Amino acid sequence: MDALTATGLKKIQVASFVNPRMVPAMADAAELFGAIQKKSGVRHTALWLNAKGIEKAAATAGVDLDGKMMLYASEAFSWSNNGCSAKDQQQRQLEWLAIYDRLNLPLEAVYVATAFGCQMQGEVPLQAVLDIVDFVRDLCAEQSRPLPSIFLGDTVGWGNPEEIKRRVNAVRERAPGMRVGLHLHDTRGMGAANFYAALQEGVDLFDSSIGGLGGCPFCNHANMQAAGNICTEDMVQLCHELGIETGIDLDRLIEASRLAEEIIGRTLAGKVMHSDSLDAQRAALRQAQAGEPA
Repeated sequence: MDALTATGLKKIQVASFVNPRMVPAMADAAELFGAIQKKSGVRHTALWLNAKGIEKAAATAGVDLDGKMMLYASEAFSWSNNGCSAKDQQQRQLEWLAIYDRLNLPLEAVYVATAFGCQMQGEVPLQAVLDIVDFVRDLCAEQSRPLPSIFLGDTVGWGNPEEIKRRVNAVRERAPGMRVGLHLHDTRGMGAANFYAALQEGVDLFDSSIGGLGGCPFCNHANMQAAGNICTEDMVQLCHELGIETGIDLDRLIEASRLAEEIIGRTLAGKVMHSDSLDAQRAALRQAQAGEPA
């Protein structure tokens, strides 16, 4: 985490406050936050799936709280991941909002899980996503809240570039004041293509993970080794090659990913971390051509 903090990233989701019996790897989330070296301008945030998780995060030193809602476009996935219907989950968010108000925490983002489809239900109709947009828009109007950003989640890798464009633009048309972001997974190798398609539509909010870590423990993949989120350093590499300034030190990010791979003890899915950045390759080539020692 300290290596990531030094890369220029402005927001890092460190850990999840979830049931340790369901996700044992997150059992020491509080201890991890306590060990992080804080840096001005960098937010270290957490994930939660219920009100109890919010309270745990709020009581933990080092957590930079960010108000968010978690909604589900797939009814089947909602039952599997959260143990309730998608509509019931919407109602639970009212409890979340009450806690945020008590903490003087603004609502920053709404996450729509399985916004493209899932293996439990198949393709998710666009209307299901737009219904969630309507719910959020109307709720914010009723409670006099500014519209949050909305992240469309390709939670288990059902999206494709054309559908990315279609749904991003449909949400913008439905709620013009709502900034659209994407939470993309590389489950079936479509992550980079979907990311590029979103860039072409002007999307500038993305979730990602170093080395492509992550994945969903409830998505029933055959070998439980499916790729996780789109890879942060691969995204940054593409942005830099397209002339998009990120403010991120790619070489330091690659070092952090390699450190993560060493700590975890298995090969991670990132590409750039195993081949160096193109800027580093170009610098080495110029040095060799100039006859300078390495």
